[in-house]
Amino acid sequence: MALVVAAAAFAVALFGIPLVIGLAGFAVAQERSSLQRLAGFAARTVQEDMTDDRVPRRLPDGPGDAAIALYDDEGTLLLGAGPAHGDAPVEYVLGSRTGPPPVDALTVAVPVSDTDDIIGAVRTSAPSSQVYDALIPIWLGIAGLAAVVLVSVWLLARRLAIRLSRPLDRLVDDADRLGDGDFGIAPDPTGIAETDRASAALSRTARRLDDLVARERAFSAVASHQLRTPLADMRLRLESALDRPERMTKAEIADGLGSIDRLERTIDELLALARERQTTSAPANLAALLAEFDDEWGSRLARENRRFSIRLPASLPRPDASSAAVRQIIGVLLDNALFHGAGAVSISAHELGEDAIAVEISDEGAGVPTSALTDGHIGNGMGLPLARRLAESEGGRLIVGTVPSTMTLLLPVASAPETSSPGTTRASAK
Repeated sequence: MALVVAAAAFAVALFGIPLVIGLAGFAVAQERSSLQRLAGFAARTVQEDMTDDRVPRRLPDGPGDAAIALYDDEGTLLLGAGPAHGDAPVEYVLGSRTGPPPVDALTVAVPVSDTDDIIGAVRTSAPSSQVYDALIPIWLGIAGLAAVVLVSVWLLARRLAIRLSRPLDRLVDDADRLGDGDFGIAPDPTGIAETDRASAALSRTARRLDDLVARERAFSAVASHQLRTPLADMRLRLESALDRPERMTKAEIADGLGSIDRLERTIDELLALARERQTTSAPANLAALLAEFDDEWGSRLARENRRFSIRLPASLPRPDASSAAVRQIIGVLLDNALFHGAGAVSISAHELGEDAIAVEISDEGAGVPTSALTDGHIGNGMGLPLARRLAESEGGRLIVGTVPSTMTLLLPVASAPETSSPGTTRASAK
């Protein structure tokens, strides 16, 4: 605001000072012209008397404080108000001074002529105060106008500063709230393009941070559920090895190393899915993914005396979803069927029209309620809220059913078709 007022004051001075000086010069020129006319008139008035060698009785009256004096051809004062002997302007007119004419803004001398001879001179003068006193009201008017301009600029700058500072203050408050962990900021439009762009950028950042923190919290809440099963399986293997170390075989050791590899992959995928808005892993290959589940979950369910089967059609379009997300979703659903379901467990996949694929995980238990998909059930150990969020992040959907218990994963279809190998039914009944 101070800078705006200073710029306005500079502009006023830039135009006002030359205007004041110009007015003063114009007033002096006008006064000199008036004195010139008065001197010429007086010279004509006294010309007849001077020609007859008579001293005029009186001189014309001048306006205001203007002084008129009459001098003879020797420069001696004859009549009027002036110096006793003619000064430079009078001497120049009478011819006793040579060179350029003297410069005296408010003193004028004109000759009194008798045909070709100069027989005297009339001198007129006025005090400078007479000119400048007349200019004072004008100068005061200019100063008052400049003050009005500066006050108007100050008021306008103050209003503009308030208009700009309030949105900026709100922007600072929103930034502080964001720094304190409040991601629900929603700045109102202010009509100022720059601050609205900054507010919109801050709001987008808040939404991204909210989504990131939600994913991190979801990971913290359900990662233990996802990791508990492979850790428990490894514990059983190690305890069995401690009880009977002599029966350890290379196959069992390789199987344990495979469990460690699957655990590391699960950790990596969970971290990636928790931190990324969209996964960057390769699109899912259902045939290969389900083959992995057949190897891992067939043996797990067999230890519980439960059957496991996988059914795929001869050809199936490729789903438009990442392998990491689909693997974690199906893993959650199978884990739910293992710990909260009953009887045989099966996986089947089929097309739903031309734009969707349905992957169904079924068991013979009572099923779970639809409310199990909400975040309020994270602590129940079923991991379904995480599976729902992952499905939605991939453009899919997760549906739960009851009697028999069926959980259906709906995935969008990618453009390139995928063909599974013939003999599409696998069963584990051990």
